[in-house]
Amino acid sequence: MKRLWARSGVSLLELVVTITILGILAAGVIPLVRNTTVRTKEIELRRNLRIIRIAIDDYKKTFDKMPEGPLKTGTGYPKDLQELVEGKDFGDPKVGNVKFLRRKILNPLDPKSSTDDKWGWELRSYKDKPDSSSWGKEDVYDVYAPQDGTALDGTKYKEW
Repeated sequence: MKRLWARSGVSLLELVVTITILGILAAGVIPLVRNTTVRTKEIELRRNLRIIRIAIDDYKKTFDKMPEGPLKTGTGYPKDLQELVEGKDFGDPKVGNVKFLRRKILNPLDPKSSTDDKWGWELRSYKDKPDSSSWGKEDVYDVYAPQDGTALDGTKYKEW
């Protein structure tokens, strides 16, 4: 029993094995942490695209329900994204100014999107071709992410 008490330290071999195991575990965790950050931004990007597209669709539905008159002009889509936040008077005195977004919905992959008038998105108007990369500026029919990157699932951000 005295021999066990005399040997109370850790051998060099035990220390090397422990450090090796910790290194292997750390090497496995670091990519997971990186992927978690990217995945979080991708989830936010998809959610923000969905929110803006739903707001554009709601704007169009509200426009289509309007009675014919001098206020019903154009394609029925907002002239820019800011109109979704500021709202529009569709001619119904009971309703007044209708807003479709509470605040700007920014592109999470674009750090300077808060100063941009397009909020970090690329826009398509109703008259633009579906694969067009330039905005005709008549109205806002669709939004998409301008980033050239590839998502974790292998799709391109521009295709979302």
